[in-house]
Amino acid sequence: MDGVIEAFIALFVIMDPIGSLPIFIGLTKGMPLKEVKNSVDKSVFVAAVLLFAFLFLGQQIFDFFGINLDSFQIAGGIVLLILGIFYIFGYMYKISELHGKDLSVPVGTPLLTGPGVITTTVILVKENGTLVTVIAAFLTLLVTWLILINAFKIYKVLGDHWTNVISRVMGIILAAIAVEFITKGISSIIAPMV
Repeated sequence: MDGVIEAFIALFVIMDPIGSLPIFIGLTKGMPLKEVKNSVDKSVFVAAVLLFAFLFLGQQIFDFFGINLDSFQIAGGIVLLILGIFYIFGYMYKISELHGKDLSVPVGTPLLTGPGVITTTVILVKENGTLVTVIAAFLTLLVTWLILINAFKIYKVLGDHWTNVISRVMGIILAAIAVEFITKGISSIIAPMV
């Protein structure tokens, strides 16, 4: 159970649906409620398809490209560390293009399931196994869906200030998770040499 909770926290922090609220609200402003709900459903579905594709096929994809998982863990950790720093300093994703009223791109990807979530998912499978990661991924997507479906209510309660505070705190946690990934990857490479 501890592994599920840790994996859920890692995925939830990196997916950061609370930090995505201002962007999501900005994109759906003026939309009828039915369309907003449809956008949430489509976005979370796209995020889920990508997340589970890498959860089950990530290792095969790496094998195809000849990438070592330890190397990917270090590279992924560096990417996560940069993302964490962006969150800490208030960086927000700039979305320049929308595809009509379909928000599955950019919300489903790259906002929800982007490089950070893909990296984390593959590493969690390696460290905790498939079952733990599947449960954690399902819980993360469920909570993300609940947050986005209630986006306007949550944002009304939190406001700009607290949404930014939460996003920055998550950035610090994300940076810490990234450092763990990097150190574990380096340790795995160095261990056989010692």
